[in-house]
This record gives sequence, structure tokens and C-alpha cells, in this order.
Amino acid sequence: MSEVRLLGIRHHGPGSARSVVRALQAFQPSVVLVELPADCERALDWVGHEQLQPPIALLGHVADQPQRAAFLPFASFSPEWQAFTWAQQHGVPVRAMDLPLAHSLIDVRDDMLQLAVPPVDDPLGSLAAAAGDPDPERWWDDVIEHRGDGEPAFEAVAEAMAAVRGSGEAASVREAQREAHMRKVLRAAEAEGHERIAVVCGAWHVPALQAPLPSAKADAATLRGLPKVKVAVSWVPWTHRRLASTTGYGAGVRSPGWYDHVFRHPGPAGVSVWFVQAARLLRDRGMSASPDHLIAATRAAAALAALRDRPRPGLAEVLDAADTVMAGSTGLALIERELIVGDAIGEVPDDAPQVPLARDLAAQQRAVRLKPTADVKLLELDVRTPNARNRSVLLHRLAALGVPWGTVEEGRGSSGTFRETWQLCWEPELTIRLIELSAHGTTVRAAAAHRLLELAEGATALADLVRVLDQALLADLPEVVQPVVGMVEAHAAHDPDVVQVIDTLGPLARAMRYGDVRGTDASSLRRVFDGLVVRVLAGTVVACRSLAPEAAAAMVERLAAVQHALGLVDHPARRAEWPAVLALAAERSDVHGLVQGRAARLLHDGGAWNRARVSTRLSRALSVGATPAHGAAFVEGFLAGSGTVLVHDSELLEVIDTWVSGLTADSFDATMPLLRRTFGGFEPAERRQLGLLLADEAPARGTGFGDEVHPERANAALATVRQLLGVVS
Repeated sequence: MSEVRLLGIRHHGPGSARSVVRALQAFQPSVVLVELPADCERALDWVGHEQLQPPIALLGHVADQPQRAAFLPFASFSPEWQAFTWAQQHGVPVRAMDLPLAHSLIDVRDDMLQLAVPPVDDPLGSLAAAAGDPDPERWWDDVIEHRGDGEPAFEAVAEAMAAVRGSGEAASVREAQREAHMRKVLRAAEAEGHERIAVVCGAWHVPALQAPLPSAKADAATLRGLPKVKVAVSWVPWTHRRLASTTGYGAGVRSPGWYDHVFRHPGPAGVSVWFVQAARLLRDRGMSASPDHLIAATRAAAALAALRDRPRPGLAEVLDAADTVMAGSTGLALIERELIVGDAIGEVPDDAPQVPLARDLAAQQRAVRLKPTADVKLLELDVRTPNARNRSVLLHRLAALGVPWGTVEEGRGSSGTFRETWQLCWEPELTIRLIELSAHGTTVRAAAAHRLLELAEGATALADLVRVLDQALLADLPEVVQPVVGMVEAHAAHDPDVVQVIDTLGPLARAMRYGDVRGTDASSLRRVFDGLVVRVLAGTVVACRSLAPEAAAAMVERLAAVQHALGLVDHPARRAEWPAVLALAAERSDVHGLVQGRAARLLHDGGAWNRARVSTRLSRALSVGATPAHGAAFVEGFLAGSGTVLVHDSELLEVIDTWVSGLTADSFDATMPLLRRTFGGFEPAERRQLGLLLADEAPARGTGFGDEVHPERANAALATVRQLLGVVS
């Protein structure tokens, strides 16, 4: 007869993990059975590899439907992981005994599989209530996770679970199938002649595996005829932050960083060590933490544990002590994020089973020296340098592929210039995304190119095509650029909506202007850009007529975008044809006042209209013959959220001041919302300066310049300009 030891554990429990190691060492089993889907057993051959470092997870997915998947995460303090490593170190075989994923994944459609379904009744809650503790988590930590007593702990757990489980019947059909499969594997191990069998399983399942077992015939009937699918299994990196959720195999833990510390530093001395780590963290972030703080915090935690009738300080006590003595709200938030949850990320061997696309990504990450991390990281790139450009290309290709490892930070440099700021964060779910996208290609470049071409072929709007083209240029995919340029040209030739054509000029201009910085051949875009400019020049005035206020507000932004795009590439049309179009828009009576005002402002900023002509047009818009609402709209469009032009042009300021002063009471009330919106958009300094000018209290302006050039200062400025332009002096 085989001797069977049932080690009932809690998934990701540090005390359970220590008890498992002690029990296995004392029992010396000839085989170890672990609660793990049976079709994951072959993946355990990688346990012991120097590159397989937790936190990691087994990823099982339906071969032809990767979105139907399950993560089975393990940390260093997971009892199952400790069982794997003990068996590997002692040459003892491991058997996975849970129901195979081939059966479990049959029910999964659009969400991750929850393999460890909690029982109908909360067993920990029942046991804690019987012990007089209202907090089940705290009670379990006190009696199990903060101790790690070995075999005596498992005997107590088995007795307790038998009491709360009652008759021993499974809570659901799926749970009954799982436990029937566990008993099937246990019988097989006995039949193989193993004298000592250790079973590591969730504590809830222990009563179902105790002798006497139900008949093999009954379990076979439970498992007979189960549908199945083809499943692929691989190791993937995991993170402590993801362990803090409930996704995957077993319930998540609220404090993986703390549990990792408890596993590595058990006993009362571990509290002192934890406060040392907290002090080091605070000091690294510029906060104070003295030796007196450490002593006081350790004593406070012990005192709190005594007051709360706990055998030793737990998480609540160390956090309260840290908050009171050494951290405060800011430091406590840092401690909770870095030490209680943690940002650890695991490592998987390069040659471990994975899809070719994931393998290629890993190779490229090593080539550009960009390691995925679980914490949010800002990455500054100067794409004029080779490695930074390679990093940028890789990140843009992943973005084009639909794998958002990084996002470009707005306001911290543009993706079109030589400077980029990326926010990086690797989530384990991106591994599934890679598997889903592996049908597009076996390399990141091929897959990104295939997906962009697919998006381009399905695009119905010209702006969508240009976005694809912009992505292809940033991702350095010339095999996409050429065909998409042809699509843009064909679409633009047949698109009657000039608004869509206008929206394409900005991205194309950026691609043309900054292509040389990124080393991109954007010469093929010039012909397309010139053709679109002709369309814009011919259709803008018609598009500006008879617009509603909302459409007019959108049009003024488009006019500014066209002027910016033409200036960006120094297009000849910006000096003649485009000012003529703006002049027509500024003068036509059937054009909304917002559009008229913005057209006049663009003519003023571009130097096409001098101060006198701008003043005349503004005076006419604000004359008695024009309605106050039209005048207010013209002013709003002209000022465009900035009062700088009025600060430096007293004539324009006087025209607007005279108009506002001459409004009747009713007209002033009617135009007040527009005026408030217009002048409220100015910077505070601009509003203050305008107030001083209108009150004749502004100081007299000086020229700010002398009559002569200072040679030394001029030469220093020229040296800087030469360096920026790369000109040898």
C-alpha cells in the first residue's frame, strides 16, 4: 500500500510554501502530485533552468483561438512552485493532476479562465468566525502564512476543511470533474508502485482526496465524454502587480510584495528587516528615515500586534506603524506601491516554447537593449542616434501591430521630430496579444507591415489612409509606404469632401519635413502632397460657406492646420495662392464670422496683410452695419485664444475697445458670452497687460536693443547656430 500525504495549501501562500518544503524534506516522497492542469506537465521540464525566474506564469490557450486562454501564475512564495523546485533538485518526478485545459477551455469565449472557482461558502470566513476573528485574511495569515510549521500545519488544515466542507460533495459540476481527475491521477501513481506519494493541492480539495476514495468507476463516469480542444502551453513572464488581481489560477493576493518578504524573512526578525527596506526606499526618494525611526516603527508594530491580540505583527501593523512613525501619506503610498505590491517581473528562457512572433520580439528587445518591465517607465529618445532610432522603430512597429507596450507622451516631444518620449509598461496580457497577431507574420516587421496593409485596404476615409501612412513611415516600413501612397492618391482624386483632404495635409507635411531626421525616404509623398494642395486651394472657399457655428469652429482649426502644413514644407502656395484663398474667405459675406476672423488673423501672421489692412477689415466687421453677434464671432476667430497681437498693436486694440464701448446694453448682454469666452482664453499676463493699456497705466515701451552689435555675444550665438545646423566653422 502507498503512503499518501495530503498537503493542503493556499495558492500564493508564503507560510504554506515553507510548510510544503519542510513536509517534503521530512517525507521524502517518490513522486509529487500537484494541483495543475495535466496538459501543463511537459512544461515543468523547464523548472530548474537558470533563466526561468518567478514571478512567471503558464499560459494555456486554444491553438486556433488564442483569445480563449488561461494564465496560471507562480511566485517564488507559491507552494506549487516550491514543490516543483524541490522535486527537480531531488530528482523526484512531478505529476500534474488537475483537469486538463483541453477540457476547461472549452467553456471560455471572451474572458480569461478562472480556474480556481471559490466554493459556495467561504471556508476561511467560517473558520475565522469560529475562532472569533471577523477578518478571514488576517486569521489565515496568523495561523498559517506567518508560521510555516510543516506537517502539523497540514494535519490541522485537513481537519478544519473537513469540518467546513461537511458531506464532501463538490460545489459545482466543474469542481466535481476536477476532483475526479485528481483522484484518477492519484490512483495511477499508486498503481505505478510509488511507496510515498505527496499531494500538493488547494486546502478545499483535501477532503475529496482522503481515503476512502470513491470508486474509480464513478470518477470515470464523471469524466466520460467531456468535450476537448487542442491547447498550446508556454511559459511567460508575470508580475507582482498582476498577482494582486484575481486573474488566473488561484485567487490573487492583496500584497504580493509583502508575501514575498514574509517568505524570504520569516519570523519576528522579518519585521525589522522590512522596516530597513522601507527606510532605504524612502531615502532613495529623498525622504527622511533615521535609525530612531526604524526602532520606533518596529516597537510600534509589536505594540499594535499585542493590542490587537495577534501572535506577531502582520501587514496592517507594519503599515500603521510606518504611517505613524516614518512615512506619512506620501511615503505610505510609495511603500504600498513598491514594497507591499511590488514591481517584480519574471524571466523566461529564450529557447522555451513560444510563438515565432514572440521569439522575434524578444530577440529585438535584446538587440536594442530595451527590457520589458512591469512598472511604468519614461523613455527619452533622440532618433538621430542609431540605437535610439532602432528603439523608436521597434516601438512604432509594435504600436502599428496593436501591441501597446509603449505610448508616445503628448507635450513631451512629437513623434515627427528628432525627440520622442515614450511611456512603457509591459503587461502579461500583451503575450496573448502577440499570439493572436502571430497570423500576420513570424517577425515584428512582417506582422506590422501585413496589419497596416490590411487596415489600409479596409479604410473608407482619406484621413484613415494617411494615418496608416504616417504609422508606416514612423515604423520604417517602405513595403507599406509605396502601396499606401498609391491608395491615398487614388482616394484623393475621387473624394469630393475637401474637408477630408485638408485633414490629410498635416500628417503628410510632418512625414515630409521630418523624414530626413528619421532616415525615412519620404520623396514619394511630395507628388501626392502637391496634388492635395491643389484640391485644397480649389475647394476651401466653397467649404467655408454657410457653416453652422460648430462646423465653423472646426473649420477655423483646419485653416490654421493648412497654413502650418504649407509652412512646414515651405510650399510655394503659402506665399501666393493660399493667401488669396484666405482673403476670399475673410471678405465673403456668406462666410461665418469665426472663419472670417481666423482668415484675417492668418493673413496678418503670414505677412500677406499689413497692419492697416487688418485694421480696416476689423473695423468693418465691428461697424454699425454689422450685427454685434457677427462682430463678436469675428473677434473670437481673429484673436484665436491669444491676446499677444493686441498687446503689441495699439491700433487693433483701440478698434476693439471702441466697438465694445459703443455697444448698447442689449447688444452687450447678447455678445457677452462670446466676449467672455474669447478674452477668458488669454493668458493671465496678457489680460493684465491689456487692462493696463486700456487704463493708460502701461509703462512706456523701450526698443530693448542697442544701436550696435556686440561682437563677442554675436559670435557665441553664431557658434550655437552652427552646432545646431551641423556647419563646420
